[in-house]
Amino acid sequence: MTASSPDGEPTEPLPVVFDDLEYRAAVVDLLGAIAYGEISAFERLAEDGKLAPTLADKVEIGRMASLQFSRVDALLERIRLLGTDPFEAMAPFRDAIDLFHEHTAPADWYESLIKAFVGDGLADDFYREIAAFLDHDTRDLIIASVDDDAASAFVIDRVRAAIAADHRLGGRLALWGRRLMGEALTQAQRVAGERDALTALLAGGVDRPGLDLAAIGRMFARLTERHAERMAELGLSS
Repeated sequence: MTASSPDGEPTEPLPVVFDDLEYRAAVVDLLGAIAYGEISAFERLAEDGKLAPTLADKVEIGRMASLQFSRVDALLERIRLLGTDPFEAMAPFRDAIDLFHEHTAPADWYESLIKAFVGDGLADDFYREIAAFLDHDTRDLIIASVDDDAASAFVIDRVRAAIAADHRLGGRLALWGRRLMGEALTQAQRVAGERDALTALLAGGVDRPGLDLAAIGRMFARLTERHAERMAELGLSS
């Protein structure tokens, strides 16, 4: 099947797997969820800049926000090439993602840093797990879109320094991290369970591998393990 660019010009043929309309719908859903997640993260990080204690911190959080937004165009373009309006593709995920951010609004600067590193990291890990079942081009696009390494050093440095200065802060932030994990896993399950195409993608098909209940359990175990690793990097217990 041949895709078309936004101006109507044909592009390289899509992989034959996209002849499967259910698979195509699942990829569109996944890219729509990630794209809206990036937009939402950009908005939140820009707002969190108001909590920054120093100008240097404000610049760093602004850089993180800009990075999130810079990834959106490639996702929207891919959705268009798959024959779907990207704004229609994002719409089904708006309520769930907005609700996650509503339930996890940070109370201060350090909570905002934990959320950027731990909360967003959990969502990114979930999308990486699903990407393993996709065609090569889509998998690479998703992996590039959820790369969080750029923010790691900044967040780890700030949080570790703050905990060293006030050990009581560590306990509060550890509890916050656990809450973020619960909310993020709930969101991930909602995204996977409420869209039929994504559910079918995880289940697999005749020509595609999938996840049985045991494999899904192992996937969420890996998400939990990675969360514990991130918390340890911050000097916090999980």
